Amino acid sequence: MKNYLIIIEKAGKNFSAYSPDIDGCIATGKTVEETRKNMQEALEFHIKGLREDGLPVPEPVSQSDYVKVEAA
Repeated sequence: MKNYLIIIEKAGKNFSAYSPDIDGCIATGKTVEETRKNMQEALEFHIKGLREDGLPVPEPVSQSDYVKVEAA
């Protein structure tokens, strides 16, 4: 089991998600929770496809953090 960072963004009336470590793997949903679930399924499907094709599966290396910025 590996933990991949996913980024969830507001996209108009829905949400979209991607993983910086897995190029081309995206998902959408009406809510954050639905988007997270859809992204997990998309990652599992994408990684399974890479393995079936004999391609390397990228390691999860991306990290996230927050910084405080003083407002002007």
